[in-house]
Amino acid sequence: MALISAKTIITSISLFHITLGFFFLTNPITIADQAVVYVLGEAMGLPHVRSFESQSPALAFLAVILGIIGISDLVTLSLPDDMPEQHWGMQAPLRLSLSFFLSIYTFFFSAASPIYTSTRRLGHPSAHAHPPPGYAPSSWGGDALKNRVFFTFMFVETISWFWIWVTLQEERRENAARKAKRRSSHSHIH
Repeated sequence: MALISAKTIITSISLFHITLGFFFLTNPITIADQAVVYVLGEAMGLPHVRSFESQSPALAFLAVILGIIGISDLVTLSLPDDMPEQHWGMQAPLRLSLSFFLSIYTFFFSAASPIYTSTRRLGHPSAHAHPPPGYAPSSWGGDALKNRVFFTFMFVETISWFWIWVTLQEERRENAARKAKRRSSHSHIH
């Protein structure tokens, strides 16, 4: 039996999205100044982005999208019968995969990545003043994703959706075992 149900975890992540949306709309620096953002950003050598210091149309757009995702996820939890279980059974691995690949992209294709030169593998990325030889910024605008706030968000999403996915698998096994036990007890009665 799971310590915390998938419904509780999904409710928490939905409220997290709504809360992030609120802060991106009202005071985005609050998010960029969080200790977890600083620690993960420093550990990965990702840059601090100054665009979170003030409100902007892009952050307002992001806030609305996060709010819509959070509210729609909360509404999905209130669907009747097995519909939420089926919905989240498909959503969890999809969201896990997307957040995992975006986390990988953010770190491994940034200037802080150890991929570009072998001399940087053992040193902290901030110890080197210039981008490594062989690193070229993305031409499609993907460099805007290579920062500590985005990496931290995707990292938290990856952990959360993995936890949800594992919990859903466990709950599905428990429900199947309960249904099988119920069927066997009904067959013994008749």
